[in-house]
Amino acid sequence: MPVIAIDGSAASGKGTLARRLAQHFGYAYLDTGLLYRAMAYLTLSLYTEPKVISERMVDAAAAAITPEIMENPTLRDEEVAKWASTLAAMPAVRVALIVQQRKFATTPPGNASGAILDGRDIGTVICPDADHKFFVDANVEVRAARRVKELLERGVEAIYARVLQEMRERDTRDSSRIVAPLVPAEDAFIMDTTELDADTAFTTALRFINEQNKSKA
Repeated sequence: MPVIAIDGSAASGKGTLARRLAQHFGYAYLDTGLLYRAMAYLTLSLYTEPKVISERMVDAAAAAITPEIMENPTLRDEEVAKWASTLAAMPAVRVALIVQQRKFATTPPGNASGAILDGRDIGTVICPDADHKFFVDANVEVRAARRVKELLERGVEAIYARVLQEMRERDTRDSSRIVAPLVPAEDAFIMDTTELDADTAFTTALRFINEQNKSKA
């Protein structure tokens, strides 16, 4: 079962790339960040003091994740995103979700012929044996501008300076956490999208996949 792992920083374009590759190949796609956002949403919803997290609370929130919750637009809210980044640094949270992610990779839904997962530790922890690995990044100022544009298009008020500061803080949390930090897998294709549009990023990734497949044939 072919698996493509796409890791990278926030607003780097990895989600757009993953969705386009999934559509091209007919693979199932999982935005693993939504799992952590769902955990954050449920934790904030179920508990009055979510900053005091116990293993019982983590297990209860993980068990409550449903397809309907994964489609909830509230998961895109910045408050949920910030809390998701904090939760992602907790070993108990990562352990609670790792099984779900690996199951998706090995038995993708809808009888799909392959799976694409994007996140922070797919190529290093979740699917270290993935057939193709990418690490997508971009200049933080460019990423902040992209996030502001995205928020404004959704009708959400956004101030560039604040978004930039929050993104820098999130980068620090993601890259410095003890468990599954945001780092490229040793065999990942590094893609800097600072000056790449979505079409160029897609064709670049597709070329890399095709070249790898040829070398393995």
